[in-house]
Amino acid sequence: MINTPTQTKKEVLSIIRRHQDKIKALGVKKLGLFGSFVRNEQNAESDIDLLVEFETGHKSFDNFIQLSFLLEELLRGPVELVTVESVSPYLRPYITQEVEYVTFSS
Repeated sequence: MINTPTQTKKEVLSIIRRHQDKIKALGVKKLGLFGSFVRNEQNAESDIDLLVEFETGHKSFDNFIQLSFLLEELLRGPVELVTVESVSPYLRPYITQEVEYVTFSS
């Protein structure tokens, strides 16, 4: 099987849902897709922009890095993972307007 990068928004969301147990095990409360993949403007050079919110008490450097590596492995491409708190106040309105959160089952 060729290890080609994830190509579409639908693929990204589907892969994240399929692996939600691994993602939630790292303390993830919410994970949202934004940027070029949401707007269907992605190309071969695009990274996958994801906004993460951790459960209370689970936000740590280790969980953030492990999540970043896990997502790059699952999505077979570069991921730009950011926390809600780290988003620039100037960019926050644009990101919050377009972000599409993945719905995790309980």
